[in-house]
Amino acid sequence: MGKQKTKKFAAMKRMISPKDNRIKEKDRAKPKEKKKKDPSLLKEREVTKYPSCLFFQYNTQLGPPYHVLVDTNFINFSIKAKLDIVQSMMDCLYAKCIPCITDCVMAEIEKLGMKYRVALRISKDPRFERFPCTHKGTYADDCLVQRVTQHKCYILATVDRDLKRRVRKIPGVPIMYISNHRYNIERMPDDFGAPRV
Repeated sequence: MGKQKTKKFAAMKRMISPKDNRIKEKDRAKPKEKKKKDPSLLKEREVTKYPSCLFFQYNTQLGPPYHVLVDTNFINFSIKAKLDIVQSMMDCLYAKCIPCITDCVMAEIEKLGMKYRVALRISKDPRFERFPCTHKGTYADDCLVQRVTQHKCYILATVDRDLKRRVRKIPGVPIMYISNHRYNIERMPDDFGAPRV
């Protein structure tokens, strides 16, 4: 038995360089000419615009009554921790709070079905302010991030780690979350926090 010839994989044909001397002058690749930079020209830079409501990290638009944008899981975890949403918010911030709920969040709770009917009943509370959504789709996280970026007058209430991470990149937006059976707030200028028990 003789040796079997194996096919060489990835074997490439050797190609001539476009700058090679053997190629005719007209077909040869021309060397690129470097443009000399004019030192007198002004450098153009794009500087990110910050909203006028921010004084460094301090948001001047925030003040009582606080408008709190509520996320789906925040309502569910509040029920689990047996917390009254409006009362617990007032205990946390020592001021009047208006929980706000968008159409996307409402749709998300409705999609969860009968298991979360208590959350649906709470979200339909007349003390909650409803915001209509004009965009396509019902992905609540994008909706909340967009709303918080446009108008810096909201506090975002969420327990979702990914959403918190996204909102932390936006300056001047406080985040309300649940920790050891009470509401707490981070990145708030006048950070009172919940009363220590």
